[in-house]
Amino acid sequence: MEVEVKLRLPDAAAHQSLSDALSPWHLRTHLQENLFFDGAGGELSAQRAVLRLRFYDGDARCVLSLKAKAHISAGISRVEEEEEDVEPPALGRACAADPRRLLTDLHASHIMGRVKDFFGGNPAELVPLGGFRNVRAVYRWEAEGLTLELDETHYDFGTSFELECETAEPERAKAVLEAFLRRHGVPYAYSEASKFALFRAGKLLP
Repeated sequence: MEVEVKLRLPDAAAHQSLSDALSPWHLRTHLQENLFFDGAGGELSAQRAVLRLRFYDGDARCVLSLKAKAHISAGISRVEEEEEDVEPPALGRACAADPRRLLTDLHASHIMGRVKDFFGGNPAELVPLGGFRNVRAVYRWEAEGLTLELDETHYDFGTSFELECETAEPERAKAVLEAFLRRHGVPYAYSEASKFALFRAGKLLP
């Protein structure tokens, strides 16, 4: 179970202000490309499951993930998640170009075994849903024992900004982050939907 605090920022100015405030703890910045897949009949979505290929910094790394039963409330997200690296990343590109290869070329993948279970064990036809790009700055706030991820997410229909923090103590982390944002005058709201949900809705939250 992945548990994250998710705080939505209203605009690029708030994102820049928070980036400046967090700069002493900056570790790295990744360029991410996220591509999603479902059964031809929407079999995964019908069971609240999301299959994703994520590419880091071009083709430096490729990660296959399966998320299920996502729930977000008051800025805290909980979702069942499993991840596997795809080696070499070029294989991930080949699967993105021809989703049938997710089933044939990744036959040893535990995730793809679980995907087949969603189809009752029968061979599944997977189709691409499209995706979006994300610029993710990663920070390590040692004093609070938190790793933070500041996202600038580019959809075809607009750009969103979000601060995320994976933690086993979400209420404590949320309180710490809210105090930090208020101290630096950065406006925010609790995230109400995942990036995938926004992508599927085709619009940003007001």
